[in-house]
Amino acid sequence: MAHKLTPFITAEQIAGRNVELGREITASYSGDKPLVCICVLKGAFLFFADIIRRIDREIEIDFVRLASYGSATSRSEDIVFSKDLEISIEGKDVLVIEDIVDTGHSMDFLLHVLRRRNPKSLKICALIDKHERREKAVTVDFAGFKLSDGFIVGYGLDYDERYRELGGIFELSNES
Repeated sequence: MAHKLTPFITAEQIAGRNVELGREITASYSGDKPLVCICVLKGAFLFFADIIRRIDREIEIDFVRLASYGSATSRSEDIVFSKDLEISIEGKDVLVIEDIVDTGHSMDFLLHVLRRRNPKSLKICALIDKHERREKAVTVDFAGFKLSDGFIVGYGLDYDERYRELGGIFELSNES
């Protein structure tokens, strides 16, 4: 089935917002210890690369990847790490950088795991915040764009592993 891609957020709008987010993030952290920036793979990798270059302070980086398995009886039971952190976050300021937070189930799971590792602080930066779809009490501290609906792809966001490479964000629909 063919897909229709309708431009939604341009590469220029994303770049401009990333500059603003970098300033917001930089202003909200103080101290001389590095900020630990955690990329949630795979979707956040482009956003992560751009946003960490806009943070004007020393940082450390690491990556996590979550996987879901459909055999569990609840959503929270079917999320596991397929790639865990390699550095300690104990006593450190931690910023989780994600592509999209909608229902909040995956992010709720990740935050729960990270809190047990005793970070000094734990915040979320998401390219897309679909707060209206939230089923878990998850707060996005730094939101690139707030959206209410639409299925979007591009700039790391995918549909069946396609369209991640697009520079902008597009609404995906089936061609009629």
